[in-house]
Amino acid sequence: MNEPQYADFWFDPVCPYTWLTSRWIREVERVRDVTVRWRVMSLSVLNEDLDVDPEDPEGQWGDYMRGPGRVCAAVAGKHGSDALGRYLDALGVRLHERGEWDGAERALADAGLPVELAAVAWTEEYDDAVRASHEQGVALVGPEVGTPVLSVQGAGAVFGPVVSPAPKGEAAGRLWDGVVLMAGVRDFCELKRPYGELDFG
Repeated sequence: MNEPQYADFWFDPVCPYTWLTSRWIREVERVRDVTVRWRVMSLSVLNEDLDVDPEDPEGQWGDYMRGPGRVCAAVAGKHGSDALGRYLDALGVRLHERGEWDGAERALADAGLPVELAAVAWTEEYDDAVRASHEQGVALVGPEVGTPVLSVQGAGAVFGPVVSPAPKGEAAGRLWDGVVLMAGVRDFCELKRPYGELDFG
């Protein structure tokens, strides 16, 4: 019997395409012997040295962009990767599917986590933890990419995949098989085509 594979999945919870990819990797857990280790990254950190942040060109979002990642870092630090995955499951529904940008406390409750963790969204307490986790992920693929970053045990790391809608069943498994194959090719760099419309299924 084959040993289970591990996949490290770095995500910024504010990115809707990353949310869709997280739905795919959850489906992969169901159809392949894969365990996901959830990790935080940040588009705000990625873009902080740019003159204009492409995610926030008017500079209006500030802590609304950073806050969800700070809460994720607090969840990971206090309760571990599995809890972080549960929190992303709950937060993504509220944030991306229902448009509840104020839904952090409710998502924490949905995930069975202390709702008081939501308060760190408006502080810098976990900024160093977000940055450290972010830098671990970016170091694997380079700063020219975005979120998510997927590292496959024994193969390598890639940006993405970006999917919309998230594949289900064996289609999710086949995409995983292809990603593992590409990640394991040391000289593989990029495949790309235009983004489709967001489709949360």
